[in-house]
Amino acid sequence: MPVHSIHDTQPADRWEDAFLSGNGEYGIMVFGHPHRERIVHNHHRYVLPNESLTMGPPTVADRLEHVRDLILAGDREQAQREFSDGRAMAWTQSFHPGHMLHLDTQAEAGPVVEYRRVTDFATGEVRVTWSEGEQERQRRAFVSRTDAVAAVEITGPRLDLVVRLSGELSGRPSEVTLSTSAEVTGDGEVCLAVVGTYPPGPGAAEFAGVTRVAVTGGRVTAEGDAARVEGATRVVLLTRMDRSSSPVDVKALSAALLALPAEYDKLLARHSPVHGELYGRGELDLGASDSDRQLPVRELLALADPGTLHPALVEALFHSGRYLLLSSSGVLPPRLTGLWLGAWGAAWSGDYTTDANINLQMAGAVLTGMPELIAPYAALIGGQIDDWRTNARTIYGTGGILAPSRTDGEHGLLFHLDDDWPWTMWLAGADWLLFPLYEYWQATGDDGFLADTLAPWLVEAAVFFEDFLTREDADGRLVLVPSYSPEVGPKDGAGVAGVNATMDVAAARHALTTAADVCTHLGIEQAAAGRWRALAERLPAYRVDDRGALAEWAWPGLETADDHRHVSHLYPVWPLHDITPDDTPGLAAAAREALLRRGDENMSAHGSLHRALVAARLKDGETARANLLKILGRNMVFRSLMTSHNPDLEIYNADAAHCLPAVVVEMLLDSRPGVVELLPALPPEWRSGSLHGIATRTGVRVDELTWDMGEGFARVVLTSPLERDVTLICRGATDSRRTVRLPPHSPTAVSVPLA
Repeated sequence: MPVHSIHDTQPADRWEDAFLSGNGEYGIMVFGHPHRERIVHNHHRYVLPNESLTMGPPTVADRLEHVRDLILAGDREQAQREFSDGRAMAWTQSFHPGHMLHLDTQAEAGPVVEYRRVTDFATGEVRVTWSEGEQERQRRAFVSRTDAVAAVEITGPRLDLVVRLSGELSGRPSEVTLSTSAEVTGDGEVCLAVVGTYPPGPGAAEFAGVTRVAVTGGRVTAEGDAARVEGATRVVLLTRMDRSSSPVDVKALSAALLALPAEYDKLLARHSPVHGELYGRGELDLGASDSDRQLPVRELLALADPGTLHPALVEALFHSGRYLLLSSSGVLPPRLTGLWLGAWGAAWSGDYTTDANINLQMAGAVLTGMPELIAPYAALIGGQIDDWRTNARTIYGTGGILAPSRTDGEHGLLFHLDDDWPWTMWLAGADWLLFPLYEYWQATGDDGFLADTLAPWLVEAAVFFEDFLTREDADGRLVLVPSYSPEVGPKDGAGVAGVNATMDVAAARHALTTAADVCTHLGIEQAAAGRWRALAERLPAYRVDDRGALAEWAWPGLETADDHRHVSHLYPVWPLHDITPDDTPGLAAAAREALLRRGDENMSAHGSLHRALVAARLKDGETARANLLKILGRNMVFRSLMTSHNPDLEIYNADAAHCLPAVVVEMLLDSRPGVVELLPALPPEWRSGSLHGIATRTGVRVDELTWDMGEGFARVVLTSPLERDVTLICRGATDSRRTVRLPPHSPTAVSVPLA
């Protein structure tokens, strides 16, 4: 059976290898040292205030027609300067870590044997156990989804410890000051606090962590800013955190902790069913051996091979990826680092990079059976939708919404640009960012969410394009100008601005038709729906260049620059299903040619997995496999099974960790309304296996998919909440396409003989 945990036989030597737990608001990083333990505490909303809080989009709507004329005349660099306001590039508020919990043994330490550090994916618990002579020691930690608290328990025959909090994390700016304190709050209890103060200016003023120290079988005293524990048999540590525009109310945090039971098992029993029910819905079995599945994580990672998708490693990363995505989703969706960071100075501010990364991280949320994780994603957008309206009005003078290329989670104003990076010209953002919500509706049929939340935003995405699309070409086709393909320009290098970027064309078509379809479904905005469909019909067609590749720009003279990490021009393939081998075989072949011609640039994780998702949609198992191997074969996985952005563990980054389960699912199962396809991009290493608990975009759940190439069969169990017909496709089957009638709420098994 697959293993839903990882274990290590050594502590973490650096923070990137610390084992992880989180509840979507707080995250902890457990190093696991027996006698000098360090546990980093993080909070999703901890960002360092900066000047971006006073910035907004450039007021350039009155220049739009002039800028359009410049671009159409070929003066693209001048157009970029005109559509900016001369500003320098500014970055979002940088995500930063919270504080460190120190647990230092005071008694003479014996030799450590039988050491084991474990992350249990099913409970969210990190356990550290070891023996000293005949004495067994144990520390356990988790972050509760039900009680909003980080809990640590230490047990042993006699515990002599010094417990303290600090901000001793590398890279902390000198202008961020810290204070610590300890106070006796009752018999056998001490309250520890650490308060960080930001520099004066706009934004938050302070961030703070408070820990309740409760001991059993001994005593605890406050010494300076630390708690000294002597002779205890059990120590329970409960932590809450906060960030505020005014001084943090430390006493309120302490009182809230005192209201909780200082009983680790009771808190875990309340948390585990909630976390476990979500996590337990999905499972992958690739037939790995039990001996490989039981390997310590260091030896498991040693199975990585640039030429082989090792089943035990893929299973572990599938399960870990779902666990980490769940653990970092709650008040907000995952950041570039998920919810964890062990040092200040996160790359790219550790923010939400919206032109690729956040969608890739969220790609598996619905598919792998955790649609509830869409709620924090929707909350992120809902909290910023007014800013998107401001962007559209200020930059283009239109109604509707225009999304920025990045956000720190506090606002969505489009300020991150300069003359060379014209993010004002990226038109696809709103459609791209709303797509995971649309996919959620496709999978769940949640019409309440559609009517109350999503449909109004889809309407606004369509309204933007309706107002924006005023230029025509000589054939009467609408022209998208200005237009930008993240984060690359045409091959000639004469500016990155352009006309009819393929991503923008696809987004305009999808935004207009989707809004029309949704309004028809809900019986609203019928006149507008007709206008939007008519506009969509007038959009430019996708262009195939003279090499037979789908062009990045559907405009003559703008040629594709092939060596780049982004593949935004393949948006019609993934996630849209606008180009498919079944419905548009010629364009699908051109898309594959474009994919194969695209270079890897810096081998970024998001680039490789984006390519893998596109390849799977094109039924190209070998290319999907090759791109997955770029992650597994280039030393991009830490001992925590968190991943790096670049090879050789360069830059702690959650893109690959969170996206990999979606890649695996897309290789094994594709779906679009009315269609479920089995094994579309099966790699040769996975000759048999099973996949459980997968949602599809046709509203049908795949309870189980089992296959065995040697035995020559595939079997799928489908459950639908409504009676419906589904077209079942399996290209390797003797009967490759069939219609299956599904009764409501009744699992239906279908066996497919494989050729």
